Amino acid sequence: MSDFIPVPGQQVDSYDTAAPLDTDYYAVFADLSPVERDAWDRARIFTGEVVPEVDEYWDRGDYNLAFARRMGELDLFADGIQHEGLTALSPLAAGLINMEISRGDGSMGTILAVQGGLALRTLALFGSEEQKAQHLLPIARGEELAAFALTEPDHGSDSVSLETRAARQADGSWVVDGAKKWIGNGSSGGVTFVWARVDSPGADDHGAVRCFLVPQETEGYRGVPILGKASLRAIHQAHITLTGVRLPADALLPGAHSFKDASTVLYSTRSGVAWSALGHATACYEAALSYAQQRVQFGKPLAKFQMVQERLTHMLEDLTAMQLYCRWMADLEAAGDLRPTQASLAKFHNTRAARRIAATARDLLGGNGILLEYRVMQHMTDIEAIHTYEGTESVQALLIGRDITGMSAFV
Repeated sequence: MSDFIPVPGQQVDSYDTAAPLDTDYYAVFADLSPVERDAWDRARIFTGEVVPEVDEYWDRGDYNLAFARRMGELDLFADGIQHEGLTALSPLAAGLINMEISRGDGSMGTILAVQGGLALRTLALFGSEEQKAQHLLPIARGEELAAFALTEPDHGSDSVSLETRAARQADGSWVVDGAKKWIGNGSSGGVTFVWARVDSPGADDHGAVRCFLVPQETEGYRGVPILGKASLRAIHQAHITLTGVRLPADALLPGAHSFKDASTVLYSTRSGVAWSALGHATACYEAALSYAQQRVQFGKPLAKFQMVQERLTHMLEDLTAMQLYCRWMADLEAAGDLRPTQASLAKFHNTRAARRIAATARDLLGGNGILLEYRVMQHMTDIEAIHTYEGTESVQALLIGRDITGMSAFV
């Protein structure tokens, strides 16, 4: 029970802006199957458990590995990956999980994207039977943390130019040297899927980009959390250096032969970013609506002011469009008809719309909008990260532009 006692000038202790309102103005999600509803409910259980605690970690820039393990216990990492041993999820069910966890917190959404969307998908698509037998279920259950290392300090948007190299030795083993940056789970123990360019003159795959399963305790592997982040502060993203990292021949994922395979993983997770943006935007809109109904100024709730109602309407307009993008994208994917550039358009639209909604919500909350307890500012900064990762706005625009014009503007 609160010990708050009203005094002149402060009649209200705080405002409840975290409770979910399940906004769905066009009934976009009204026809969910029981399995899809169950997936959303399991994600809702997770957000209900961790949101009160995760703010403390976000505030001090710390990562509680128990959060990732709890996601695994609730079977939230499958991400629509079709593989024996993994729970079968439709694209819609996977999207709803992503949306709900991001509605709770962006760092948790990134754990989901890294552990499930990137690492688990890479192993399921390209790993050997032995690799999958050893690591697939532990990663899916959150018992083993996993990272996906593609981006380098010098190669972000042009990751196709990655320079990390893997030299094949005479006995078939490998020596890997290079650097990676912004790698979620890359310094948290477990394994890292490292994409590197083969340095093996005379071999058929010389110069090709391939993927290696690297235990993080391997000598020469060093992952250091990146400090000073203003976004996604409750997950550690690592700067990794690989110096003479020696790997056995069977560390190579046999199904990964080129950068095109890395792109296959990224295309699959790009739709997840659109869902994540929807989760963030939902949290911001619902916080603004709840606050407007509770906060009294000039003798009446903010919700009774014309300007506030107009702002809420603009926010709902964007939010509903985001929901429609995600739902139709999921239906296309379920039918096998989703093209990569369609996922790019959803990501392009939704992260931009989420930014608008977050900015309006922060302004509507006034001074309270910058306090973490009301969550909008936290979502606002986390949206900046998802706006950039899995392909920046400019890269998405060039991918879409090439598709609709038939002309490439990449340099």
